[in-house]
Amino acid sequence: MTTETYDVVVVGGGGAGLAAAIEARRLGRDVVLIEKNPALGGSTAWSIGSVSATATPHQIRKGIKDGPDGHYEDMPGFAGPLAGRDNDELRRILCDGMPDTFRWLLSHGIRFFGPMPEPPHKQPRMHNVLPNARAYIYHLEGAARRAGVVVRPSTRAARLIAESGRVAGVECETSTGTVRFMAHGGVVLGAGDFTSSPELKRAYMGEREAAVAGVNPTATGDGQRLAMAVGGQIVNGDLALGPEIRFVPPARQNLVGRIPPWTWLAELMAWSLEHVPDVILRPFVMSFLTTALAPSPALFQHGAVLVNGEGRRFTDELAQPAYDIPAQPGGVAYILVDGRLARQFSDWPHFISTAPGIAYAYMPDYRRNRPDVYREAPSLAALAGRIGAAGDVLARAISDHNAQLGSEPGERRPLVEPPFTALGPVRAVFVHNEGGLAVDTFHRVLDGGNVPIPGLYAAGATGQGGLLLKGHGHHLAWAFVSGRRAGRIAALATASPPTVI
Repeated sequence: MTTETYDVVVVGGGGAGLAAAIEARRLGRDVVLIEKNPALGGSTAWSIGSVSATATPHQIRKGIKDGPDGHYEDMPGFAGPLAGRDNDELRRILCDGMPDTFRWLLSHGIRFFGPMPEPPHKQPRMHNVLPNARAYIYHLEGAARRAGVVVRPSTRAARLIAESGRVAGVECETSTGTVRFMAHGGVVLGAGDFTSSPELKRAYMGEREAAVAGVNPTATGDGQRLAMAVGGQIVNGDLALGPEIRFVPPARQNLVGRIPPWTWLAELMAWSLEHVPDVILRPFVMSFLTTALAPSPALFQHGAVLVNGEGRRFTDELAQPAYDIPAQPGGVAYILVDGRLARQFSDWPHFISTAPGIAYAYMPDYRRNRPDVYREAPSLAALAGRIGAAGDVLARAISDHNAQLGSEPGERRPLVEPPFTALGPVRAVFVHNEGGLAVDTFHRVLDGGNVPIPGLYAAGATGQGGLLLKGHGHHLAWAFVSGRRAGRIAALATASPPTVI
């Protein structure tokens, strides 16, 4: 076992961890950033990439008069009946901190397009990163390394080290053995959520949720586990976005994913989105829409059915069907439509997927951009062969479904008109969950008695503290705002009471 000593130790190399490391280093502290994966990124790199913010240069250029107060007032509209479980103090910190944090992101070379409207926001606040979410990691990792942050990938945090009643470091496992990273000022946990931890999902959400995978397969609640071992507690662990039905990712990275995240290129893209005709930009936008986003529930409301790889219908498509997909062969399913439904979802207002305020993707877009998830045939028997199912099994499944519909009026109509199309495979995933550690307004992790655990801080999804972040752009916004603040506070841990600059 070897020991290394720093002022601040940051666990997690996503957006929250990088923000914490950069800000702690900016105050002149020695900082190490540890990440269990071979490369940095975390759930930030898996995200759509939008952030919601007010008083941004983008709003100001468009004459939009907006500020943190309006943002704070509108956010409960996303939470709906759950608003009473929100952490109002942390919501205030998020909304007040985003104007400066947005400019901080710009100062590191990250570029955005927008803002876009998203009700119940009363003003357009959603800003979309260009060209993709990897831009955050590309630019912030570069900034961290240039500033002198020591970055240690392939280093898994195994347990927190406590000395004299405070968290003093992290014991980690590496390919060459165990390393103890000691911290003079504090340890900041920014290791994401637990959407890919069956154990934590089972404990806080339920048995059926435990069977559903997370978008980020390495989001296994490492930060929550570390803190709970020294007395930390999880808040709102039962809440999550999903499960959603998502198309399996393409074997090869799509067009948008291959665009380098260079600042000058992102600026060119931003200019193009404002000035270049849609017909030129559409292939780039569709590449994103048909890969990263969920199919609209309206597909099922109008008649689409889900079948598994054997051609069997296995669920009620109008009653949380995503919960039933993990139990199917291979954990996947196919969305089956007929010719009538395919024509209906080839034009507005019936879209397959959408990025709010940007664009809509229809059946022809999936045919062009995702041939790997688009299978069309003149008959059910022929379509069955294309998904590896028996023709008689699929035909019987659709025949039984059509018979059940009968002649009752409604939007959900029988599937009888060729050609028939199978969209998929699709899988069920949790995009993110809200179960973060309880923290105070200084991002100090709280124990069961709501007393701060000395030396331990948490940010991002790990330190969500009961804050409800439904709506595009709020999870990433919290990652950056809370990460920056936690990094600064840990760097100034000798001050009493904690100081924020």
